[in-house]
Amino acid sequence: MFDCGEGTQIQLMRSQLKAARITKIFITHLHGDHLFGLPGLMCTISQGFSEPSKETVMMLYGPVGLRKYVRVNLHLSRSELSYSYVVHELVSPDEELPHDWETWHPDHDAQCDPHHPNEMHDGTNIRTDEQGRWKVTEDDNFVVWAAPLQHRIPCFGYVIHQKPVPGKLDVALLQSKGIPPGPIYGQLKSGKTVTCNGITIKPEEVVGPPRPGKKIVILGDTMDSSKMAAIATDADIMIHEATLEDEMTEVCVSRGHSTPSMAGEFARSLNIKQLVLTHFSQRYKTLSQECEEGEVSVSKLVEQAKTAFQSDNVIAAQDFLIVKVT
Repeated sequence: MFDCGEGTQIQLMRSQLKAARITKIFITHLHGDHLFGLPGLMCTISQGFSEPSKETVMMLYGPVGLRKYVRVNLHLSRSELSYSYVVHELVSPDEELPHDWETWHPDHDAQCDPHHPNEMHDGTNIRTDEQGRWKVTEDDNFVVWAAPLQHRIPCFGYVIHQKPVPGKLDVALLQSKGIPPGPIYGQLKSGKTVTCNGITIKPEEVVGPPRPGKKIVILGDTMDSSKMAAIATDADIMIHEATLEDEMTEVCVSRGHSTPSMAGEFARSLNIKQLVLTHFSQRYKTLSQECEEGEVSVSKLVEQAKTAFQSDNVIAAQDFLIVKVT
């Protein structure tokens, strides 16, 4: 899950998603509309366990301050969880911090705060590499990177990059050899040599070359996404905010946000395949609402982004939208 604003629990209950299956939550920045639902969601997930689980660990990733935020909320509400959690913080270089950072965070070393009973340990303080990016987490299938966005407080964009996937299995060839569908197919795709009906088959004989994995870019609030370029190029999908229409560019940027054309031009510069707009001002009616005289629909933002993107592959995010990554 990426960000967790108020109302997240309600929407999860209305969806087909199971909250208990969420084991990683990534926070782009610490503004309330991206964060205030997190403690409640963590407690709701806890209630789904019939008894405490020692195996389940929730991993949280986000800016410095996230660890303290979770600790304080859970402590003050005396909320005990049925699982453990760990908070990993992305440490911003000093030049990325706002000028009043020390005023708002006089003691931003969250290590000094007492642990919550369900917190396993302090987690990792993730720092940038020589390219100025954060390697957030990695497993056998995916690696997640982050880079800074320009907003009013430290903010991040995340890139989920799937590792190369096995090539396609030549089912026709296998069947011609008398190998019926079954577990053997899976073994071959995983790189194992198998013997069936006296025939030994090597993976390279029936499995095509590895295919590039998918790449998804999810950005937080931003008035300048340019530092994402090194990790976001050629992505299959980019989710980019478009808070106000192009005619309100000056106001939009002054508040740390982007217009549709800003999103579209950036996506085009990185050769993005599909652009998904989000984070719309409440002044715009959703696509399912009828506009009365003087009202403006989100469709206007989509059209402006299409013009800048020079492609029709632009859609507006809405509740319960499912986008298939092809």
